[in-house]
Amino acid sequence: MTSELFDRALALLRDTPVVDGHNDLPWAMREQVGYDLDAINLTADQRARLHTDLDRLRAGGVGAQFWSVYVRSDLAGDHAVSATLEQIDFVRTLTERYPDRLRLALDADDMEAARAEGRIASLMGAEGGHSIDCSLATLRALYQLGVRYMTLTHNDNLPWADSATDKPAVGGLTRFGEEVVREMNRLGMLVDLSHVSADTMRDALRVTQAPVLFSHSSARGVCDHPRNVPDDVLAQLPDNGGVAMATFVPKFILPAAIEWTVAADENMRAHGFHPLEATPAAMDRQRAFEAAHPRPEATAATVADHLDHMRAVAGIDHIGIGGDFDGTAFLPAGLDDVSGYPNLIAELLGRGWSEADLAKLTWHNAVRVLREAESVARTLRRTRRPSIATIEQLDGPQAH
Repeated sequence: MTSELFDRALALLRDTPVVDGHNDLPWAMREQVGYDLDAINLTADQRARLHTDLDRLRAGGVGAQFWSVYVRSDLAGDHAVSATLEQIDFVRTLTERYPDRLRLALDADDMEAARAEGRIASLMGAEGGHSIDCSLATLRALYQLGVRYMTLTHNDNLPWADSATDKPAVGGLTRFGEEVVREMNRLGMLVDLSHVSADTMRDALRVTQAPVLFSHSSARGVCDHPRNVPDDVLAQLPDNGGVAMATFVPKFILPAAIEWTVAADENMRAHGFHPLEATPAAMDRQRAFEAAHPRPEATAATVADHLDHMRAVAGIDHIGIGGDFDGTAFLPAGLDDVSGYPNLIAELLGRGWSEADLAKLTWHNAVRVLREAESVARTLRRTRRPSIATIEQLDGPQAH
């Protein structure tokens, strides 16, 4: 990568900054300091403990961030709901704490206003339908609190939807799962299909009346991991209008990293840690394993390979970026933290991507997909009332 390409990338990002589909800073703050913004000053350099701080977001050319209000899927029922509320509360507190840097965004107009002001639009996405505990009223409450996408599952199946990384149980979406999609359409909440099984993806695309989102998933045609999007699903995005946002997680983008990650996860469990734990002690354990067992290293070029493939299959209007910072222990070289996006843009410039196409990748596609979901919701609300269906009514008395 030449300095000329890097400078061109910086200039492009000043005009059309990155909309990143997924950042797990809220969960990292929960685990490390119990959400205490006095304990970690996000206006200072936090690279020793986090992938994210406000100066590095600016250096990376980030103009809008979907903050993940994720909770682990071993939290269930009311515990999952209350933990999600705590995550939402943190994001709102974060935006209030730094109003000169961040602006809470509830729609596409808010995103554009934040860009005009030079602030980072802060949106929220719930990662995993366990956050609503099989309750459509809870789904509506999350929307009222500002959540603008929900990932239908996380790593484990739900009673109404199969996950990509669990054994198939219901074959995609159940009738109640389809009702969740319809209610999300009515609200204007994006249906996020990262983490779900390929059959769940296909069912959701069949049911939805609004564009879908993949907030942090790459191409299965490049790296055959179940977390990635198969080509037949990518090929449906032009008709649907949706956007697939490529992730940076090495085990999802680099085939050689898959086997290594299985061993790293087993090592974490053997030492009493959840594989996704981000506490300092857990990260020390991860680093010790890496020192003894050097990992295959992905780079910005690895991510670019996925984006090249996704553009070829889905088209330039249907791709974006979802790094998954602070939600993974390992990252590609050159994409080590949120300041790294210019390296990826420079790599794509070097491959001949036009500035107009890169502007779609970074900003315009994500803003469009939210705006179109809002338009669908306005139409649906004229004829469709809030659903009060229960999973027991739709899937049978043993479903929940």
